[in-house]
Amino acid sequence: MLTAQPFSSPPGIGGQISGGLRGGLQGTAAKATVPTITDQASAMQLSQCAKNLAAALAELRTAAQKAQEACGPLEIDSALGLVQSLERDLQEAKAAARDGKLKPLPGETMEKCAQDLGNSTKAVSSAIAHLLGEVAQGNENYTGIAAREVAQALRSLSQAARGIAANTSDPQAQSAMLECAGDVMDKANNLIEEARKAVAKPGDPESQQRLAQVAKAVSQALNRCVNCLPGQRDVDAAIRTVGEASKRLLADSFPPSTKSFQEAQSQLNQAAAGLNQSANELVQASRGTPQDLAKSSGKFGQDFNEFLQAGVEMASLSPTKEDQAQVVSNLKSISMSSSKLLLAAKALSADPTAPNLKNQLAAAARAVTDSINQLITMCTQQAPGQKECDNALRELETVKELLENPTQTVNDMSYFNCLDSVMENSKVLGESMAGISQNAKNSKLPEFGESISAASKALCGLTEAAAQAAYLVGVSDPNSQAGQQGLVDPTQFARANQAIQMACQNLVDPACTQSQVLSAATIVAKHTSALCNTCRLASSRTANPVAKRQFVQSAKEVANSTANLVKTIKALDGAFNEENRERCRAATAPLIEAVDNLTAFASNPEFATVPAQISPEGRRAMEPIISSAKTMLESSAGLIQTARSLAVNPKDPPQWSVLAGHSRTVSDSIKKLITNMRDKAPGQRECDEAIEVLNRCMREVDQASLAAISQQLAPREDISQEALHNQMITAVQEINNLIEPVASAARAEASQLGHKVSQMAQYFEPLIMAAIGAASKTPNHQQQMNLLDQTKTLAESALQMLYTAKEAGGNPKQAAHTQEALEEAVQMMKEAVEDLTTTLNEAASAAGVVGGMVDSITQAINQLDEGPVGEPEGSFVDYQTTMVKTAKAIAVTVQEMETSSGAMVSPNELGILANQLTNDYGQLAQEAKPAALTAENEEIGSHIKRRVQELGHGCAALVTKAGALQCSPSDAYTKKELIESARKVSEKVSHVLAALQAGNRGTQACITAASAVSGIIADLDTTIMFATAGTLNRENSETFADHREGILKTAKALVEDTKVLVQNATASQEKLAQAAQSSVSTITRLAEVVKLGAASLGSEDPETQVVLINAVKDVAKALGDLISATKAAAGKAGDDPAVYQLKNSAKVMVTNVTSLLKTVKAVEDEATKGTRALEATIEHIRQELAVFSSPVPPAKTSTPEDFIRMTKGITMATAKAVAAGNSCRQEDVIATANLSRRAIADMLRACKEAAYHPEVSADVRQRALRFGKECADGYLELLEHVLVILQKPTHELKQQLAGYSKRVASSVTELIQAAEAMKGTEWVDPEDPTVIAENELLGAAAAIEAAAKKLEQLKPRAKPKQADESLNFEEQILEAAKSIAAATSALVKAASAAQRELVAQGKVGAIPANAVDDGQWSQGLISAARMVAAATNNLCEAANAAVQGHASEEKLISSAKQVAASTAQLLVACKVKADHDSEAMKRLQAAGNAVKRASDNLVKAAQKAAAFQDHDETVVVKEKMVGGIAQIIAAQEEMLRKERELEEARKKLAMIRQQQYKFLPSELRDEEQN
Repeated sequence: MLTAQPFSSPPGIGGQISGGLRGGLQGTAAKATVPTITDQASAMQLSQCAKNLAAALAELRTAAQKAQEACGPLEIDSALGLVQSLERDLQEAKAAARDGKLKPLPGETMEKCAQDLGNSTKAVSSAIAHLLGEVAQGNENYTGIAAREVAQALRSLSQAARGIAANTSDPQAQSAMLECAGDVMDKANNLIEEARKAVAKPGDPESQQRLAQVAKAVSQALNRCVNCLPGQRDVDAAIRTVGEASKRLLADSFPPSTKSFQEAQSQLNQAAAGLNQSANELVQASRGTPQDLAKSSGKFGQDFNEFLQAGVEMASLSPTKEDQAQVVSNLKSISMSSSKLLLAAKALSADPTAPNLKNQLAAAARAVTDSINQLITMCTQQAPGQKECDNALRELETVKELLENPTQTVNDMSYFNCLDSVMENSKVLGESMAGISQNAKNSKLPEFGESISAASKALCGLTEAAAQAAYLVGVSDPNSQAGQQGLVDPTQFARANQAIQMACQNLVDPACTQSQVLSAATIVAKHTSALCNTCRLASSRTANPVAKRQFVQSAKEVANSTANLVKTIKALDGAFNEENRERCRAATAPLIEAVDNLTAFASNPEFATVPAQISPEGRRAMEPIISSAKTMLESSAGLIQTARSLAVNPKDPPQWSVLAGHSRTVSDSIKKLITNMRDKAPGQRECDEAIEVLNRCMREVDQASLAAISQQLAPREDISQEALHNQMITAVQEINNLIEPVASAARAEASQLGHKVSQMAQYFEPLIMAAIGAASKTPNHQQQMNLLDQTKTLAESALQMLYTAKEAGGNPKQAAHTQEALEEAVQMMKEAVEDLTTTLNEAASAAGVVGGMVDSITQAINQLDEGPVGEPEGSFVDYQTTMVKTAKAIAVTVQEMETSSGAMVSPNELGILANQLTNDYGQLAQEAKPAALTAENEEIGSHIKRRVQELGHGCAALVTKAGALQCSPSDAYTKKELIESARKVSEKVSHVLAALQAGNRGTQACITAASAVSGIIADLDTTIMFATAGTLNRENSETFADHREGILKTAKALVEDTKVLVQNATASQEKLAQAAQSSVSTITRLAEVVKLGAASLGSEDPETQVVLINAVKDVAKALGDLISATKAAAGKAGDDPAVYQLKNSAKVMVTNVTSLLKTVKAVEDEATKGTRALEATIEHIRQELAVFSSPVPPAKTSTPEDFIRMTKGITMATAKAVAAGNSCRQEDVIATANLSRRAIADMLRACKEAAYHPEVSADVRQRALRFGKECADGYLELLEHVLVILQKPTHELKQQLAGYSKRVASSVTELIQAAEAMKGTEWVDPEDPTVIAENELLGAAAAIEAAAKKLEQLKPRAKPKQADESLNFEEQILEAAKSIAAATSALVKAASAAQRELVAQGKVGAIPANAVDDGQWSQGLISAARMVAAATNNLCEAANAAVQGHASEEKLISSAKQVAASTAQLLVACKVKADHDSEAMKRLQAAGNAVKRASDNLVKAAQKAAAFQDHDETVVVKEKMVGGIAQIIAAQEEMLRKERELEEARKKLAMIRQQQYKFLPSELRDEEQN
């Protein structure tokens, strides 16, 4: 069983939040425990309870949020009421104490109450600091929360105070305790009153000042309260004793001593030993009872007094003034360290569980020892080496304390660092021990002293490392719990606070010199910046919004007051006078106050570290390390004592043998220590046990697999298939959650390795049992084997990972070479988990088992409330874009679920959809967290989170209903419920989208606009295909002049829209949204007018048509880029790179619009239209080159073969360009312009896609990119030269064309070599498919004929109740479909005849000379024929469905358009090679036109039918108010849904086109890819 963390009740801050979080933790712990419970009923019950708890917590959270909104302003009043009632309770307790009737409540012991008092005083201080921070910001709601926290903390304080009084027999102490607690309540009451007044007048300095004074009074009252604790009073008395005694050191001269120097010296030595002993006793007492502490602190005070007396005598005997000053300064430092020791003892006894206090206490004791040693070294004049021995013995006495009970970390060393430290120190110790005996023998006393000091230092290092290693061994036992790192380290704050206060005191000290001022300033700056960084970290790590705000606010206050202080220090440094010093003094006060408040807030127990709990097994494991370290210390002390006497008297043989004995014991114990540390390395034993478990599991799976193969796997009867599935899914989830923790423990956290490995291993047994059970109940043999194999694979990969983890062992040095193996093991294991999860989910969704999915959704919902993992990487716009996409995907899935429930449910279908929905929601929730963090304000962020959570609850309900419906597919009631749930989810999706839009309406509009523009570009591509095929005919007898004006006007309007769009990029979201919408509607209009204009030029001039459409396509592309740039630059500062990018995009846009206007003007001018087309192409190639040269990788990658195919187009285009340059005919130039545009764009795109293929190395990529750029540059030069010739045709210029074309040809050769280098050694020519062309075409014809026959048999459905016209439409539709089928059949036959003719003419060899070349052409013809066949087939099915009434006219229309488009491709494929005058070609052209006509007729018929149906539908408006509104909402919802579907459909179409695009020959390719 796993043990859940113990939960303590949350004090104050965000009680409701931390309560919720704790409940969440409890739920998680329960879920993690489920797979390890063998009893079926208990496991199910626990699992159900965990789910119920999660649901209840979700409801509670919502209710609490609503209550908070409603009750915010009343918080301060309720806090006041509570504090006043506490004051009354304390008065009653006082009265009871006077009458002797005050009795402790059950469970109230002195120790417990004392600890509670210590904790609650910290909580009160922290809450007050928070309250002051909120009042300063003037936020009434948050001030209320803070006041409530203060009151809650005071309640704990008053209970603890009453308990202490009840447990005290001394009436005086009783009344003092209650008196102080009452005083705290009284002052706190004033504080909350003042806070209420101050928050009403934010920024009023007077009320802020009053508030600060009252807060100070409260903290003084709190201190008095703690000082009433038994034990504390005695420590205070000792601190006073030390303070009083130390006053003697301030005298200018000391009375002369009556003792001799020798007497004073021995007295000082005795007193030093006594004080050192007392210090160690005080350390032990601070962990015992208050009585022990009282006794030992009294003794420490007396011993200090005696020691100081001896010290003063010594000072009076000092021969010189300097020596005397030195002694006094050493005595002062001893006094200081003694006070610190007493304070640490006092703090620890008040709060024994406080983190780090034990370490601080040990450090303070060592500081006392060190300062005593310093004084002795200076004052005593013994034989050299004697005082070093005494110092060493005192140091060893002090460090022995570390080995007493190592339940806390001693330092930050990892286990293997400890081992290294032991090795190093043992080497030093060995050398020092040899030095000690050598130098004692030879009476080299100064060297003897050095060896003793070195040995002592090494022994201290060894002891520290051993204590830390023992702690880590204890903690790494799986039954122990490591201490949890707190949010902040209160001691760090306390240390910084002390340092800053000392530095500020130095600053304002009149005797302070200029250099001291600067050093004080440096200290202040260092500590304040460290505090601000800690605050920033804490704020990002906490999930508590209140604490998050307070940390940020406190850091701001500290930073601002530091900045002010630094200014005054600079002024003081510039002019060292009284006025500047006064300013400096004034500036220190706010800083000290800000740091005090921050320290108080950080001391809140909620942020504290949780101490470790070491199990008995852990303690047993620690024992060998501790005992060998203790032996080492004892023998070392003996060794030093013996050496001390030998140094004075080296001729003492018995002593030498004693020394040798000690020395042997020391080296043996160190060897033993190292061996024990190596054997006990954390996690090794657990890894071995886990490996054993996994091997056993794998043997069981193997046996089950053998039984399954021989069909002898008996089904398990005691448990249902669903329960087994759930068991497996939860076990796999838990294993998955542990992969990363195990890996990171193996890398560098040895103490965690054992825990994580044991946790992982304990999930494998239940997983294997469940897998074998599930397989035994699976009827399908293949599925059975699959399940067992994948489970075994998971176990194998886990085993591999355990072996690697064991080898790495958490040692970072070791892990360097096992790192790769570990990464690989993690990857394998993740893949195995993924495969098994997919199999289980598919099986579960097929069976209607949805528990796992509902759990995943709930988990995703709960994760939204957990604290952030780190700073979000992207901006809000990035997250918004992905979320919108995912939300729309969810809407589509939900729609499909609703539709499939209406039909007869195929259980599989619904399960797959539910699984899809679960995955999509998980993704959405994952993005929602960073989106909420990056939203422009907290309100929008929390609104997004709330909406996403609501959607999650809806999704969970829908998935549950889907599961129910799968189990009983014909249940009408469940169907109705499912449809209802689906509608709710759709509605919640629109809420999520609305919340995202509220966040950034403008960027949302940009996202929508960009997708609309990509639709327009796709549409223009189709039009270019028709134009190239010569089938873009004019309507009636219109001319281009009819459209020119419209084009110019719309283009100018677009320029205006662009300006507005760019201006509003950094303006408000509202304006940005309007600008984006407006620019999209204008580009849509522009595309339409240009298409009409191009058609009006007539199909006899296809090249000019293409030039015109290309010009508007460039504009649309530039607008798409501009909209994306606007989205990226939204809300950014003027110097951001995104804004720079936006300006560039705007320039390109203006260039392209200008280019369109010039093209429009030149279209009818026979003399210049070619020149203009060429200019436009050159500009387009430049823009393509800019995209090519940018470091942004392409959206997808392609193969080097594709790339080589693309280079062929350049060779053709170059030849065309040279010919056009020589002939100077405008039509040649236009053709060149169109071909060049396509060829270069295709080459650049293919080059970049091939270069970025994952298998291509970096240097080959660079080479390909370089040659691609060179080729495009060379081609640009060629085109520019042609342009020069057009303007001034001379023979010399034409002569130069050959040079340019050679340059292009050579760069093409280099490109092809680069492509071959990409392929490496395995270069093969792409397979030649020419031979298959004929058969393929005939096959297509046969397919079309079969489809036509199917249409023949169709009869329209009867519609007795409607007028005859509608029948007429359906017959028309059928007729049209039949004629298309006939026409396409004829077309494909004609195409195959053309192919035969080409082979006969020898234009296409039966076995071609250049396989790449002709293969490409025939591939084009084949793919075009396949497309025609496929499109016709689709059309027949659509016609059939439309007649039966199952499908929409829209589907029919789009099928017909697809037929027309594929026909155009087929015509172009043939035209590329065939003779224009050949018979076959003419037949082919005629057949093509027939198909286009037939499909146009079908479209018209279908549209008429649609139009006819539209008129028929009237809307009945409800008259009741509610019904009417509901009707409006329903209509709006439908409208939104349709808009979403339209957008999805557009994207789908664009993707399909992209996919089909791959199969087109380059002559057909357009220069753009969507």
